Amino acid sequence: MPGSIKPLDLDGVQVPYHFRCPISLELMRDPVTVTTGQTYDRTSIESWVATGNTTCPVTRAPLSDCTFIPNHTLRRLIQDWCVANQAFGIERIPTPKQPAEPTMVRSLLNQASSVSNPFQSRLSAVRRLKGLALDSDKNRSVLSSHNARDILISILFSDMGSGSSELNQEALALLVMFQLTESECASIASDSNRVFYLSELLFHSLIEVRVNSASLIEIVLSGTRSSDLRAQLSNVDEIFEGVTDILRNLNSYPCALKTSIRALFALCLVKQTRHKAVQAGAVETLIDRLADLDKGSAERAMATIELLCRIRSGCSAFTAHALTVPLLVKTILKISDRATEYATGALMALCSKSEQSQRDAVSAGVLTQLLLLVQSDCTDRAKRKAQMLLKLLRDSWPEDSFRNSDDFACIEILPF
Repeated sequence: MPGSIKPLDLDGVQVPYHFRCPISLELMRDPVTVTTGQTYDRTSIESWVATGNTTCPVTRAPLSDCTFIPNHTLRRLIQDWCVANQAFGIERIPTPKQPAEPTMVRSLLNQASSVSNPFQSRLSAVRRLKGLALDSDKNRSVLSSHNARDILISILFSDMGSGSSELNQEALALLVMFQLTESECASIASDSNRVFYLSELLFHSLIEVRVNSASLIEIVLSGTRSSDLRAQLSNVDEIFEGVTDILRNLNSYPCALKTSIRALFALCLVKQTRHKAVQAGAVETLIDRLADLDKGSAERAMATIELLCRIRSGCSAFTAHALTVPLLVKTILKISDRATEYATGALMALCSKSEQSQRDAVSAGVLTQLLLLVQSDCTDRAKRKAQMLLKLLRDSWPEDSFRNSDDFACIEILPF
């Protein structure tokens, strides 16, 4: 097999065939040896096994187990070769972090979960597990397979009456790295004490704890199918207030904006409690923070704005904010197709309720934006909303709107 592999050119340098993975034929970055004695790049052999193969790719002999032993000698030889060829633009391959051993994971989880262990011992175990989870998806998968999520939920919500300890905080920070099952989400959402505890953590003195609490709230809401449980979780004023406060005041903290927007959007999907978002000041905060968001977060913010525009109090609050309509008009065709659709829907809701919003939209140049939207490759739903909005605003157009716009002289508004 190796003799059949032709030399690989890498930036004009021939890579020795024994440095190449027999599966991918690429330079190995993390060589591992399987039970047949053959060596492969870890990523390639893991993908091979994950697709259902039970034999060695080279020898075709059965793999007695899927234990992959790091080939440190070969890895160092590859690294030395990379260093020797740096003049040709070859970069040294970093030493890979080894995946977590299942036996070690089991030991750490037992150490963390045993209430008879000293506090510092349990705290040290959770922190070590957190470090493993941060290293790779593979490690998080190993932790999940050993019931880590249930153990962390138990640790997080233990001794809630005594406040938040370092152990609770570290368990929370580790738990939000996982997607919870529906039953795990239900175990949190259905327990009013746990929900209240999360709402308290939203006002913790440590920023990281506040953000992680908002993240877990979003995970639980997204993972709960029961509308009653979602309503029960979101029917807490402090949750809206805490999430909105994070969005309002922690824009300089990494992940705070993204996390709070995700949480607020998940909360506002529950129709019967949307008014709590308005009462918490989410309307003003969304408008004030929109310019600070990346594309994905801006899309969720626009979706949240449209959801809040569907209730009377939300519509009134957005109408009262002088920047709402100009900002929505400006968003059309600027961020993404989704954001354009949400902005148009929000404008439709506002203009349907307020003549002042109609006049503000026309003054902000919505006519040009909508006509461009109708001609664009945007979604059909966005175009339908644009056509409906054009029809609604017809009486608010200045008499010379079309006469002074040669670009749109041939535009025909489709019938509704």
